[in-house]
Amino acid sequence: MEHDAPQPAPAMRPAVQETYGPADLAAERIFAGGFINFGHWQGVDLSRPLDEADRIRSQQDLYRRVLDALRLPDAARILEVGCGLGMGCALALAEYGAAAVTGLDIHPAQLRRAREAHAGTLRREPGRLRFVHGAAEHLPLDDREFDAVVSVEAAQHFPDLAAFAAETFRVLRPGGRAAVTSFFTPDDSPGRPEDLADLLVTFADGLDLARPVGDLARAFTAAGLTGVRAESVGADVWPGWDLWLSRWWGPDTWPRNFRHAWERGLLDYYVVTAERPGP
Repeated sequence: MEHDAPQPAPAMRPAVQETYGPADLAAERIFAGGFINFGHWQGVDLSRPLDEADRIRSQQDLYRRVLDALRLPDAARILEVGCGLGMGCALALAEYGAAAVTGLDIHPAQLRRAREAHAGTLRREPGRLRFVHGAAEHLPLDDREFDAVVSVEAAQHFPDLAAFAAETFRVLRPGGRAAVTSFFTPDDSPGRPEDLADLLVTFADGLDLARPVGDLARAFTAAGLTGVRAESVGADVWPGWDLWLSRWWGPDTWPRNFRHAWERGLLDYYVVTAERPGP
């Protein structure tokens, strides 16, 4: 399962290339603060009107939820797969005492934006933060290089979860941990992809892929990772996300159908954790 030479990255899927390339998605008001995720809203008061500070906190808190699940060692070396603008990488450096953080993304435009956004840190602290080009299925990184692999709301784009799991195993040191958060179907009941495509444009146009969370859990296990656990956090994601969207989108418009999909049991949000056995 381990190998020395990284393999060439697969071609980017067209929907991913289009969504994250021509315009900076992180500049949209719904993704305030440079993050691109739905947010973890447990710490936000949803009984009052939401503001931009609430939105930014929700996105930071999603990263904190994932990083807390890793039980990081001191001076950890962390890889984020699908790093976008690298805001989560910066949070890990600032709040979790990481020795070094690597952000990887398949989209060159996102990496350019990340390097621009964090130019000061890259200049002041060489070696602590870097951004590299690559795909989740073919990581151009060394065997056993990292204490932790994280991925925040990117796995819904990965075409091959088995290859991602195998690469995660390869780059983790023995005893290292992985934590992935994203949205998946809760099971493999027939018709899930079609139902989601009827509700949500991102599934209809192929940007988001409808896979059961069990597919990722089984891929981690098959790759050799142990202690695999999938925990639903949908109750802390979907209501807050929907309330935030309500500032711009009316009821029953397609972006607000994420909550409808969750309420109908078609889709949920999960944190999936696993460990590479050691020593």
